[in-house]
Amino acid sequence: MLLLLGLCLGLPLCAGSLGEAWPRDDTSEQVGFRGPRQVRLLQRLKTKPLMTEFSVKSTIISRYAFTTVSCRMLNRASEDQEIEFQMQVPAAAFITNFTMLIGDKVYQGEIREREKKTGDKVKERRNKTSEDDGEKGTETFRASVVIPSKDKAAFLLSYEELLQRRLGKYEHVISVRPQQLVGRLTVEVNVLERSGVTSLEVLRLQHSRQKGSVRGEGDSELPPSTVINQNDTFAKIIFKPSVVQQAKIAQNGILGDFIVRYDVNREQSIGDIQVLNGYFVHYFAPKDLPPLPKNVVFVLDSSASMVGTKLRQTKDALFTILHDLRPQDHFNIIGFSNRIKVWKDHLVSVTPDNVRDGKVYIHHMSPSGGTDINGALQRAIRLLTDYVAQDDVGDRSVSLVIFLTDGKPTVGETHTLRILNNTREAARGQICIFTIGIGNDVDFKLLEKLSLENCGLTRHVLEEDDAGSQLVGFYDEIRTPLLSDIRIDYPPAAVERVTRTLFPNYFNGSEIVIAGKLAHRTVERLHVEVTASNSKKFVVLKADVPVEPPEAGNDVAGSARPEGGGAGDPNHVQRLWSYLSTKELLSAWLHSSDERDKERLRQKAQALAVASRFLTPVTSMHLKRSGLQTDKPEDAQSMSAATGPEPVMQSLRGVSPQPGPALKKPYNPRIKVSKTSVDGDPHFVVDFPLSNLTVCFNIDGQPGDILRLVSDHADSGQFLSRDATLTREPAGLSEGPGRPPLPRAGDGPETVLKVRGHQVPVVRKQRRIYNGEEQVDCWFARSNAAGLLDGEYRDYLAAHPFDSETAFGLGPSGGL
Repeated sequence: MLLLLGLCLGLPLCAGSLGEAWPRDDTSEQVGFRGPRQVRLLQRLKTKPLMTEFSVKSTIISRYAFTTVSCRMLNRASEDQEIEFQMQVPAAAFITNFTMLIGDKVYQGEIREREKKTGDKVKERRNKTSEDDGEKGTETFRASVVIPSKDKAAFLLSYEELLQRRLGKYEHVISVRPQQLVGRLTVEVNVLERSGVTSLEVLRLQHSRQKGSVRGEGDSELPPSTVINQNDTFAKIIFKPSVVQQAKIAQNGILGDFIVRYDVNREQSIGDIQVLNGYFVHYFAPKDLPPLPKNVVFVLDSSASMVGTKLRQTKDALFTILHDLRPQDHFNIIGFSNRIKVWKDHLVSVTPDNVRDGKVYIHHMSPSGGTDINGALQRAIRLLTDYVAQDDVGDRSVSLVIFLTDGKPTVGETHTLRILNNTREAARGQICIFTIGIGNDVDFKLLEKLSLENCGLTRHVLEEDDAGSQLVGFYDEIRTPLLSDIRIDYPPAAVERVTRTLFPNYFNGSEIVIAGKLAHRTVERLHVEVTASNSKKFVVLKADVPVEPPEAGNDVAGSARPEGGGAGDPNHVQRLWSYLSTKELLSAWLHSSDERDKERLRQKAQALAVASRFLTPVTSMHLKRSGLQTDKPEDAQSMSAATGPEPVMQSLRGVSPQPGPALKKPYNPRIKVSKTSVDGDPHFVVDFPLSNLTVCFNIDGQPGDILRLVSDHADSGQFLSRDATLTREPAGLSEGPGRPPLPRAGDGPETVLKVRGHQVPVVRKQRRIYNGEEQVDCWFARSNAAGLLDGEYRDYLAAHPFDSETAFGLGPSGGL
């Protein structure tokens, strides 16, 4: 027969075919044992930590996303075991809370100021990667803890982020990589946009970075079991795949990225301004403007390390990009290794002949030599500066460098700080540098700073990704500049602590976001003035925006407003202001060259991050034992600390001041179910923890039967909180109505197990469990455990080994 059994306090994991293990024999003698492959697999799976639940809930209010991840795990091993929780978090997000529940203990994360020298107290590990589509980075948060045998742990991680608009869409990415099939897996995304939700779509699960872990399906297909409910201003998306559906996607439990894309209605040219409880946010994304001409220099690494696929894909991408240039654009091409090779000595206009000649030049590039990053950047900037000065087109065009490399500087100037300083001084804020790093050997931090300091963006493309498609996609984001030299002003007496208001460029499909505080909450109107340049003229937009009080019931239906940091209950606009302000202070701190100014910026960023509960490079997270469920306060200094922005390995070994294994908890009743098989029928060994008794029994079944024997919560386990006693009774006393007398060797008293009002005759036996590797003494109950189990044998039949409604205890019936 086929047996389905979960050895996990009522949360089943696996099902498999258990062949004949040993002949049926009610004596303690073991006959020769054969271990079929399925049984050995079941035993290996038994000791692996089991994830019983993985759920993610995101609430997006006006582009600002609050996300909470909940994960429950069980140590099924017979010894204490280290369990690791990990979650990929968007690189732009701030972690705001991390809580662990280990048995009956609660450990709450607390954001504190980060000491300049943390010594050995902090153990951290960074895994920074790129998303599969190359458009967004992630950082992996890890937390490890030692869990006592057969005990449970829960992890809750919260983070916040402002969604960025790219190519006309906001994109919310949730990593769904539990690393195993999960009985309860749920992703819920709620979107609330006052101006209206448009173009909502849920993409197919995006491929993992591990090749072949997700089977490809059509891009237009929704992930299985996805349900979307939407009206004008609100959308609710739920992804809740069964175990069978998960296994069809990826049997290793790495499902991929769950991605929601959408846009909002835009009516006012001045943008969308929202005010709530003394804070305001201004979203500016104009459309229907003529594009600005581009002056662009493509700088391509042609060093020896680019040989093969990388260079070929990059060439193909540049062919596509050159063909996409507009007639009013101007361009040039540089290939660099240890030598700087310039196609033309000046920028040329976009004509069919120039595009064709540029493609020929790129086609003949061959990889050789080292990598002179500084020299290539200086030459590109000089080409653009000379062109703008000679043709007097600066006020009506945008100058860009698109720079691609797969390595580190090895030729010429190789010192990072000097390269950054040289580039900043040459560009003078007039030329924006967009960088793309390919592979694992690239100095991505250098590229990131080059773009950040020079009004650009950066992307990281992994070795296994298609560099060509990533390059084309990146170019698409910046192919259509609509405005330059944007300035957004508010009356100085009406607002305070406003975030950045000057922007060098606005590209079609993106968005500019400003936030601040109102100086007076009683103000009824807010004056806004936007000045910028487009392709034909100097643009000035003015408007008096009414400051409306918040409407009742403006929260997402069925969910409370997410809590933020600091006093009271901050609203999403205040959280967004804190997010942007912290980001800008950290950026200024990282790039300041004056030590006194650098320290001032660090202190301001640190104070705001602590008040907002943001995990950043200047703050750390300490796990503190909650006083709600403990008798002894624990020294928070004994806990390891997590520091930002790097994802961390949060280790809790050595938390307990007493000697012995970490995190040992007081005795807690728990059920232990073990299994053997005879003639294809399962044998069971059950502990009654309150009575210190071990009972064993057989269940006779039919070939092909699948049994569901363990229900899902400790409180509903039949034996967990039951008290059982043994008594000596006269023969036949335990025979109930309709129960035939049991054959006995004599007329003397028999041993009777009393449990839940039932009296079950038992005899002392020995049983071998765990594939015969362990022997236990137990009290054996005959007759298919009649009187021990609720209901009858047929009540425990499951329809399918991966039927989550039965196999994972979600159905109506009870079980052990």
